Amino acid sequence: MSTERPLAMVTGASSGIGFEIARQFAQNGFDVALSGSSERIFLAAEKLRNGGAEAFPLQADAGTYEGIEAFWEFILQLKRPIEACALNVGIAVGGAFTETSLEDDLRVIAVNVTGTVHMAKHVVRHMVANGNGRILIVTSVSATSPTPFETTYGPSKAFGFPFAESLREELRGTGVTVTALLPGATNTDFHANAGMADTPIGKAMKNDRELVAKQGFDALMNDIDHVVGGDDATKQVVIENRKLPETVKAARHAAIARIGR
Repeated sequence: MSTERPLAMVTGASSGIGFEIARQFAQNGFDVALSGSSERIFLAAEKLRNGGAEAFPLQADAGTYEGIEAFWEFILQLKRPIEACALNVGIAVGGAFTETSLEDDLRVIAVNVTGTVHMAKHVVRHMVANGNGRILIVTSVSATSPTPFETTYGPSKAFGFPFAESLREELRGTGVTVTALLPGATNTDFHANAGMADTPIGKAMKNDRELVAKQGFDALMNDIDHVVGGDDATKQVVIENRKLPETVKAARHAAIARIGR
């Protein structure tokens, strides 16, 4: 296949929002390099190829230094400039902080914060050197509220939102843009993987992942600083979160995230 198509890269692209973002790129004229922690990443790449794009998959763990470096080296070996990037990795662990394991909580931080910063460092330097690029950082509506019973998740995603806004301003005039996507609860395996399938939020109706991905892609391509992913009700939650006291938001989230309620 011709290499004239621009190259995008997506982390956490095996399924869910990450895969749908990768598909948005593929449907809009990009080839895609994609990573994920499971073997499902190869099936994801095959689906993108069936849609007419070239896809370059690598199974790599975004929660480790070695995993980030492996994906970056994999991309460099393609010898093509990265013109767009979606940093989508994100995991959670549900349960009371007194009961979750330290290992699980530190892994949330390693994936959501450390992995994002590590890959962003490579991508930003690469794009600035080329004088061109678009970066999408996927954070969460949870970035705007305390998240009891997902006690490390919300704060880890709260890092990503101002990180994206900070980079955006810092890179102004370089040819590189940064956009933050804040999805609400979305129809993916996220809550099940976090052990929260039986919570009220786990059982609730979710936003469509294709819609959320398209909202993020459109915001990225139109150089918008951030977008809330989901329906009007989701967007209203973020508006309310800017006004409500932290204690009120914390109590509200506890009511929907507590396991066994």
